[in-house]
Amino acid sequence: MTTSGPSVRLIFLGGIGEVGKNLFLLETERDIVVIDCGLGFPEEDDFGIDIVLPDIAYLRERQAKIRGIFITHGHEDHIGGLAHLWPELGAPVHATKLTAGLIEGKLREAKLLGQVPIHVFDPDERPKLEAGDFTVEPFRVCHSIPDAVGFGIDTPAGLIVHTSDFKFDPTPIDGKQSDFALLEQFGERGVKLLISDCVHVESTGWTKSERVVGQTYEEIFAQAPGRIIIATFASLIARVQQVIDVAGRHGRRVATLGRSLEGNVRIATELGYLDDPGGVLVPAKAARGMNPRDLVYVVTGSQGEPMAVLNRISNGEHRDIEIGPGDTVIVSATPIPGNETSVFKIIDRLFGLGAEVIYSARALVHVSGHASQDELVRMLELTRPDHAIPTHGEARHLALYTDLAVAAGVPRERIHHVGMGDVVVIDADGVRIDDEDGPIEVGHVYVEGGVVGEITDEMLDARKVLAREGVVVATVVIDGMTGELLGDPEVFVRGFAQHRRGIDLVSGAEDRIAEVVSDYGDPPAEGEWRHLERMIRDETSDYFWSTARRRPTIIVSLQAI
Repeated sequence: MTTSGPSVRLIFLGGIGEVGKNLFLLETERDIVVIDCGLGFPEEDDFGIDIVLPDIAYLRERQAKIRGIFITHGHEDHIGGLAHLWPELGAPVHATKLTAGLIEGKLREAKLLGQVPIHVFDPDERPKLEAGDFTVEPFRVCHSIPDAVGFGIDTPAGLIVHTSDFKFDPTPIDGKQSDFALLEQFGERGVKLLISDCVHVESTGWTKSERVVGQTYEEIFAQAPGRIIIATFASLIARVQQVIDVAGRHGRRVATLGRSLEGNVRIATELGYLDDPGGVLVPAKAARGMNPRDLVYVVTGSQGEPMAVLNRISNGEHRDIEIGPGDTVIVSATPIPGNETSVFKIIDRLFGLGAEVIYSARALVHVSGHASQDELVRMLELTRPDHAIPTHGEARHLALYTDLAVAAGVPRERIHHVGMGDVVVIDADGVRIDDEDGPIEVGHVYVEGGVVGEITDEMLDARKVLAREGVVVATVVIDGMTGELLGDPEVFVRGFAQHRRGIDLVSGAEDRIAEVVSDYGDPPAEGEWRHLERMIRDETSDYFWSTARRRPTIIVSLQAI
């Protein structure tokens, strides 16, 4: 399609139609800017997978065009991919002071510190960051971590505003509100496209201020007879600040457990984003000998992660904490979709050990860092965009945001539902998805045991079949000269019952394999062994389906003597 005037391409490589793995790019003929570089967490049936990364094949092929990587805030789903992917991107990173500090911590672990150019900006100074054909203007937003920003991006095709993760908290813990004035200025200049957070669109009104969690803590701390354990996100620095403040007022000390949490607290303290004038924070080693009544532990594991501290505590596997009556455990987070089962299993185990467990269904121990409906409308009112793309949400969030935006006055045809890999063209004629030039192929990159990209979707599918259907191993030995069986075939099953409706599945499978070999007749000629193996595997698979309605993985060991 012919366009009038300059055009810009927008492509999401993550963070659209899903929660996590945030990364999108803007591209002209000469230049590319990348916004965020996050990671995602595996689904419950992604067996063995530690994290999931965006597929950056498109950027890898255009690495020479990348002028900068601009980071909105320090959550894992926005910075967690950098240590893995930066060597292939190779561009300077731009971030606020705290976000840069958290990124440096990850680069240090990856032995990349000093190799990655990181440029720190202060959003209060209203900087204009030049990046080839683009000028990026950060604006402060409230979120569940300090120093979060969105971006106004001047492009050859017009102004794009990316809200990032935001809410309009009237009383943020650090006292720094969202920059309404700059957002309004964007609206006056003319916003071609608004890319808006929408993950909390199901909630009406305004999202509650983070400070209400502190009020709940006050009530719980006043009544707790013994030790208090609080599980929250490792990057939720504002929450940790409230724990320190409330603990200090109640004469308690605070220790952190969990490598990521300990690292984030150390960095935030060094950079001045955590305030502990009373010396409330103590090392975990120092806490071991203290009276439990004087202690508050802040720990990782609020999402049910199997290796995190809270799960190990609930299983009686943590060296410092053994849960019992008198302990109070606060799960200060709402489970991310897909994590509910794991979280509630932990809560059940903690109750079983005699602890008092407080979670979001019982008390206001967590508030979202994302905008509810009235805040999303307010963002639309401030920026007055010609077009809008909802992001950072799943399919239902995108649909509900569309209804909300239409009610706020945005024409339905100017609200675009974009998928990963879709090529969005922005030009003088408007905003559209280019079906001729896209979508580009975008997959998932899995990380397992520190190894990146070796696990494929096919491997994961095989693991799921193994977990769901079980495995059958058949050992068959034949006479290489005559083709006759030497002894009976041996079948071993794992992952399902050996008997079904009075049928001995193993004996039946062994008989079926014997029939296949007998019917085959002469020994296989050279090059035909795989054909016999395939026949045995197919017949065995059909047998288990017809008798047990199972499709186990069939492994055939065919030997000739």
